[in-house]
Amino acid sequence: MTTINESVHWSAELGGGTRVALIQAGRFRSDAGALLGVVPRMMWKDLVADEIDHDHRLLQALNCLLIETPSGRVLVETGIGDRISDKGRAMRGYEGPWIVPALEAAGFAPDSVDAIAVSHLHYDHAGGALRADGSLAFPRAKFIAQMAEWDMALGMNPRLIASYDQPELRLIRDLGMQSAADGDVEIVPGVSVFATGGHSAGHQGVIVRGQERTLAFFGDLCMRPWSANPKWVTAFDDFPLDSVAVKAELFARAAAEGWTIVLSHEPVHPVGRITRDRDRFSFEASV
Repeated sequence: MTTINESVHWSAELGGGTRVALIQAGRFRSDAGALLGVVPRMMWKDLVADEIDHDHRLLQALNCLLIETPSGRVLVETGIGDRISDKGRAMRGYEGPWIVPALEAAGFAPDSVDAIAVSHLHYDHAGGALRADGSLAFPRAKFIAQMAEWDMALGMNPRLIASYDQPELRLIRDLGMQSAADGDVEIVPGVSVFATGGHSAGHQGVIVRGQERTLAFFGDLCMRPWSANPKWVTAFDDFPLDSVAVKAELFARAAAEGWTIVLSHEPVHPVGRITRDRDRFSFEASV
């Protein structure tokens, strides 16, 4: 089996032959106000002073996970990908290698991936499933998103349709429908997806259980360190009240059981733990 090399952002052994690596598939920028939602600017402006640009955008990493187990190799998230237009690239400040060259730099061929699990189908999480020519970037991999997410992403709700790149998703719809999840599903032994909702109708998280450690990826329910406050939800959350409730539940469990947490968009310190102080939570970075 190929060994994860030192080009990855971070890696760890979880025990029992399970190893996980964080691979950043480029970076982009998002509007600061939209990311912080209804939180008053005076409460968050000092948290982002070093990264906010002249257009009031924050720097966002596209954090993906490569999970190796004795039973198979799972990729979590695919980033924006290589099919974005020049206009879209400039508008979003998108730069850096997309997931395929980033994965190859880590020592892995795309056709060695057995399964792809995306937290949801927004462009910055599912965009790397295809190459520039429209062919599958990971030809052997089953593609796992929640059926509820597919239903919403390809629907006609005018409030939500702008969140999805429907022409792109139609190109992978057949692949995705074949392996869509309906609730909690174990992809390979020790690696499972679980439905959360909140950020989108079919948003899901990923949990990896090794013999020694448990790691969780909560997608865009926990994208940056300040997301550890369950009440701090983004303007991109389609169901914000659901986000608040499910975040409080997930974070309480993560803190109680000492899970390692990987943030979906944190560019500098994306790995750490959630700690609890009475009814509050915070993210403590380890990397």
